Amino acid sequence: MPWYYGTSAGWLMPLTMAIGMLVFWGGLVTIVVLVLRHFGSGAHRNRTAEQVLAERLARGEIDKDEYTRLRDILRAH
Repeated sequence: MPWYYGTSAGWLMPLTMAIGMLVFWGGLVTIVVLVLRHFGSGAHRNRTAEQVLAERLARGEIDKDEYTRLRDILRAH
């Protein structure tokens, strides 16, 4: 008779295996998501200073006068 029949582990072994499997797959999915975010579309990293300034104007963070003043400073350099 095999050694695993009649052990006292009962429901503990399947529960431990299920939790281990969830931790493994959850960790694997997390790693994949982080790698994809890191090496994914670099569009947000390739913006010019004028594009960032225009986005700030569009969001209402700065007014038109401030936008014009900052844009002129950027273009002077």
